[in-house]
Amino acid sequence: MPLSMGEKIKVVLKRRGMTLGDLADKTSQSRQNLSNKISRDNFTEKDLQAIAVALDCTYTASFTMNDTGEVI
Repeated sequence: MPLSMGEKIKVVLKRRGMTLGDLADKTSQSRQNLSNKISRDNFTEKDLQAIAVALDCTYTASFTMNDTGEVI
């Protein structure tokens, strides 16, 4: 079963030795707000881009059309 985005963020936090509070500070939001987003797995594209920057990661989101291979 694939990991949810919230679970993926938790994995990266652990590997980076960071806490949820650290990530909240780096993304200019409250720890509680970030915790809610993670538990609900409810992120905007902007949230995920900011989280990726804060975690020194690359985030990409796209659709690949299976019939043509075009990436959108």
